[in-house]
Amino acid sequence: MQMPPVIKTLLLLNIAAYLIDSLFSHTMGLQLAEIFGLYYVGHPSFRLYQLLTYMFMHEGFTHLFFNMFALWMFGRIMEGTWGGQRFLIYYIICGIGAALVQEIGQAIDWINPYAMTIGASGAVYGILLAFGMTFPNERLFIIPFPFPIKAKWFVCLYAVIEIIEGISSHDGVAHFAHLGGMFFGLLLILYWRRSALHSNVNFGRNFWTQTVSRPTMHVSYNGKHVADYEYNAQQKARNEEVDRILDKVRMGGYQSLTENEKQTLFDASKR
Repeated sequence: MQMPPVIKTLLLLNIAAYLIDSLFSHTMGLQLAEIFGLYYVGHPSFRLYQLLTYMFMHEGFTHLFFNMFALWMFGRIMEGTWGGQRFLIYYIICGIGAALVQEIGQAIDWINPYAMTIGASGAVYGILLAFGMTFPNERLFIIPFPFPIKAKWFVCLYAVIEIIEGISSHDGVAHFAHLGGMFFGLLLILYWRRSALHSNVNFGRNFWTQTVSRPTMHVSYNGKHVADYEYNAQQKARNEEVDRILDKVRMGGYQSLTENEKQTLFDASKR
C-alpha cells in the first residue's frame, strides 16, 4: 500500500526534528526541545507556538518509534478514508487539544507546572479514537493478548488505562494529554457527523453512513419522482457501494480505485 502524502510528510517532519535535535544536542549542547517543547502558560519559557511545535519533539528513539509506528499503522487508513486535508485538520486539532488539556491540568495542579511536554502522542491517541469509531468491529491483534480484539474495545481499553495511569501514577508521561487528544477528536468527529447529517453527506463507512428517509409520499431524485420505498432502496444501494469502495481504499489505498469508483466516491461526498 502506497503511503498517503500527509502521513509521509508527518513522519518525515518528526524524524527530521528528532535527528536535528540529536545533532544540535551532541555538537552544540543545545536542546531544541527546551525551545519547541510545551511549557505551562505561567512558565517564563512558554511561547504560543509551542502548542503546535511540541508535537514534533521526542524524548528518545523509543518514544519517537512507537508514536510514528502508531501514526503509520492507523493514520494511513484514516487518511485514505477521509482524505488528506480532513485528516491533517483532525491531527492538528487533536494535538492542540491535548496541549490545552495538559495546560489545564497544570493550572489546577494535577500536573507539575514545571514539567515540559513533548511528543505526538496526544494527536496519535486522537487517531486511535477515530479508527475505533470508523471501524468499530475491525479485529486487531494486540500484544500481549493472544486473541483478536475489536477496535472499539481496544480504544476503550486504552482510554481506561490512561485515566487510571493519569490519576495514580507519577511516571512523567502526559496521560491527560493523551485523553485530551481523544476528547478533542471525539468532539470534532461528532461535529462532522452532525454536519454530514444536515447536508446528507456520507464520510467514511459504519460511523458516518446514514440512510435518509423521507416523510412525504413521493420525492424527487435526479428530476424524477419516485416512491419512498424506491428512493430508500436506491439510497441503500448507493451507501453499500460507497462502503465497498471505502473498504477497498482501506486495504489498497486511493490509487487502487478505478475511475468509476473514484467518481462514485466524489459524487457521494457532494450529496
